[in-house]
Amino acid sequence: MRTIENTFITMSDGTRLAARIWLPVGAEETPVPALLEYLPYRKRDDTRRRDALNHPYLAGHGYASVRVDIRGSGDSDGVLEDEYLPAEQDDACEIIAWLAEQPWCDGNVGMMGISWGGFNSLHVAARRPPALKAIVSASATDDLYVDNMHYMGGCLLSDNLSEATVMFAYNSLPPDPAIVGDRWRDMWLQRLRGSGLWVQKWLEHQHRDDYWKRASVNEDYAAVQCPVFAVGGWADGYTNAIFRLLENLDVPRKGLIGPWGHRYPHLGVPGPAIGFLQEVVRWFDHWLKGIDTGVMAEPMLRAWMQESIAPNPAYDERPGRWVGEPCWPSPHIEPVRYTLTRFLLDETVDPEDVAVQALTINSPLSVGLSAGKWASYAATPDLPTDQRDEDGGALVFESEPLDEPVELLGLPKADLEVAVDRPVAMVAVRLSDVAPNGEATRVTYGLLNLTHRDGSADPQPLTPGRRYRVRVKLNGIAQVFPAGHRLRLSLSSSYFPLVWPSPEPVTLTVFTGASSLVVPVRPRRDDADAALAEFGPPESAPPLAVTDCELGEHHWRTSRDLATALTTVEIDNDQGEQLIDETGTAIRRDTTEWFSFCGNDLSSACGKTRTVRGLRRDDWNVEITTSTVVTATAEDFIVTAQLDAYEFDEPHGRRRVYAESWSCDIPRQLV
Repeated sequence: MRTIENTFITMSDGTRLAARIWLPVGAEETPVPALLEYLPYRKRDDTRRRDALNHPYLAGHGYASVRVDIRGSGDSDGVLEDEYLPAEQDDACEIIAWLAEQPWCDGNVGMMGISWGGFNSLHVAARRPPALKAIVSASATDDLYVDNMHYMGGCLLSDNLSEATVMFAYNSLPPDPAIVGDRWRDMWLQRLRGSGLWVQKWLEHQHRDDYWKRASVNEDYAAVQCPVFAVGGWADGYTNAIFRLLENLDVPRKGLIGPWGHRYPHLGVPGPAIGFLQEVVRWFDHWLKGIDTGVMAEPMLRAWMQESIAPNPAYDERPGRWVGEPCWPSPHIEPVRYTLTRFLLDETVDPEDVAVQALTINSPLSVGLSAGKWASYAATPDLPTDQRDEDGGALVFESEPLDEPVELLGLPKADLEVAVDRPVAMVAVRLSDVAPNGEATRVTYGLLNLTHRDGSADPQPLTPGRRYRVRVKLNGIAQVFPAGHRLRLSLSSSYFPLVWPSPEPVTLTVFTGASSLVVPVRPRRDDADAALAEFGPPESAPPLAVTDCELGEHHWRTSRDLATALTTVEIDNDQGEQLIDETGTAIRRDTTEWFSFCGNDLSSACGKTRTVRGLRRDDWNVEITTSTVVTATAEDFIVTAQLDAYEFDEPHGRRRVYAESWSCDIPRQLV
């Protein structure tokens, strides 16, 4: 293969998008299909290490593999003003048409990506450009409001701030002068002035309105008419969408869910990682080259059935085995209902025979400190720890020790009858695996802003004291509960910092007998599972040559000042500085997050982030710093932010070339 370091693809409005291309030798004489990965994460430097593993591998297997910077990012023209805009999709359709017309392309195009690239693969599939024949969508969702980093069950996630921080930093970086020439500084200033504060936009849309629907393919599943391979991991935040896509799409489709966090499966942590790129090649060989690879003769869903394990915020590997289902929903899954009695989960009783009792909880703000992140980015330790730390501030219902192992695969749910004493309230529901020694490992959870009990398009306040029937959907799982272990359901009225607390302290009342947990039980099918084809070991192209200039550090620390009652979670993801040998560019990345509260004062809840990003090569040396702070009163979210951009040169040293600050109050809308 050979590499084209950069070429510009000109859009119909004259905007030039920067592309890096890996071509099989001889593609000009014997054209091949093209594969597109389309991201805002800087092909020239930030994703270069990952691109070096993936794209040459795909080119080596007979594809023109193409990585394009989205308009306003990396080395492309323009300003990126928000995620998943219609212009992004329009550009993608033009890119695909351009690829299909190149002399080295045979007219067939596939699209793949993880996270943002997984999202826009789905979005573009729904636009149906004629040359697009199949996609691979990893760590993405069909519903931008229901399963994304912004809101969950109508509750505001702290990852909303985390994601805004990531994009605040990316959007503030300049293009590379080696690619765009002397206009790099003008392009940089255009971005600094024009990208805006995304966290403000996301906080202004607290319900499922047209803002979120525009990039949610579940609004019209029938619009997707090409084959879809949907991929995710149990430690990630996007697995629920895989079940929905398998159920609702009417095209050839496959689902793959492993133990991984937010990473491609051949790089997956927790392990075991698999030969994912081989599976990608099999998928595209089938749909773009017409080769019978056997991929469609295999189960629709492959999932890693996780064995029981002690709680830990980081795992190298999760023990388990691969299982398969021929379709989804699967006829092999049996819903089993556990009725909530007084602190028990009882599978045997008839709910009609159970006396209804009212149990109340007003959870402290400390419930949630052991929750980990909404999505693990493999920047561990960011997984949940022992749930005994949380359960003192929750209502706890526990089964009897199991007589035999129970295996779950699918989407559990909690059907609850509740009442509250405030017009705005939430409930967090956790399902844990309790070992005989008492250790409790959270296996899944769900959140519901109770004002969203009838949907998130038009939430309605609660009437204090009134009883409501609500359903809380828990995240999908594949989990073994061994004999002798117990299932534990824990209910709390807060879950900070994973989710922002309610405006006022809430006493939540749960009515037993009228409430239940429903779990998807999968009877073992050892013969069928043993017959599944094994995944190969992880393969890739050789890694990029990188020199560590400065080592980074990652830590997750929780501290409590007993004198002031101030509790702080500090998450530092300092990646140090690395030199990309082939370009001579050094990259500096450091992000720190703080979440804090004082006692049980809801108004003290605070999220704060700071980033430092730097790029240097020869006499080109730039740095940006950003900071964002989110607090709230009972009526408003309060956001303040600061952006500073610097150049370093001789003889001036460090010079600030741009600065901007923001301050805004955003009314809370039943959140």
